[in-house]
Amino acid sequence: MPARQKKKKTGLLSGHEMCRKATLFFLKPFGSGQRKDKGIFVEPVETRISFEKEPVVCNANSLKEYWLNREELLKKQHRYQIVRRIQDVFFSSVALVVLAIPMLIVALVIWMDNPGASPVFSQNRVGRDGKIFKFYKFRSMVPDAEEKLHEVLGQNEMDGPVFKIKNDPRITRVGRLIRKTGIDELPQLINIIKGDMSIVGPRPPLPREVAAYTDYEKQRLYVKPGLTCYWQIQPNRNELTFDQWMNLDLKYIQERNFWLDWKLIFLTVVAVLKMYGE
Repeated sequence: MPARQKKKKTGLLSGHEMCRKATLFFLKPFGSGQRKDKGIFVEPVETRISFEKEPVVCNANSLKEYWLNREELLKKQHRYQIVRRIQDVFFSSVALVVLAIPMLIVALVIWMDNPGASPVFSQNRVGRDGKIFKFYKFRSMVPDAEEKLHEVLGQNEMDGPVFKIKNDPRITRVGRLIRKTGIDELPQLINIIKGDMSIVGPRPPLPREVAAYTDYEKQRLYVKPGLTCYWQIQPNRNELTFDQWMNLDLKYIQERNFWLDWKLIFLTVVAVLKMYGE
């Protein structure tokens, strides 16, 4: 029999070997728990390793960047939250007075486009500490959009428990315009005055999305949801992964202050003028 030929070593690791070594690097020094890096708790990279040739899965993009101490965070931001609540009520009330007539015109146009359907759409959303509240928007979809959801679920362009597609067939003609400009979000000023939401904060999720959250994502429920946030001002926000979106929300919760809030409000105005919405 011919002698078996030895494989020539190239010095390059296969994708399988690189994934295995990366996993051992993260798990060996810290065990199966968490590691601490500059005061921020970081979970080990989520991996599923098979030491067979196929399949191999190594998801390095699922690194959890922000683990928050809820009690310490809320205690530190207590004064900020009181003043911010006053600010929320004042500016939302002023905005409703100033925008009352334009909002009535938008409501009338929506009603003319879909006679018989309410121009304001309400839906259950999840707020701070898991509290369910009625969330308001100008209607941008056909009246039976929720019933038609199963028809488009297979076209979902987002990962994780959220659903979004760029050219959703359920969106009306008027709906495309008000979504592009962010006008559809204006009724949430009422949510802010009621205390369900704040001007700046993570976007309020649906109950079915929260049901699929891990402990990491549930941290975004430590604070009131908001009208705008880091994710809302991204020009390519629907191209971000679910993990990137969650990390942006938790980054805001950890760093929030008045300066950051006003910066995000200003950038939201820019996003509206540039029509980042979809």
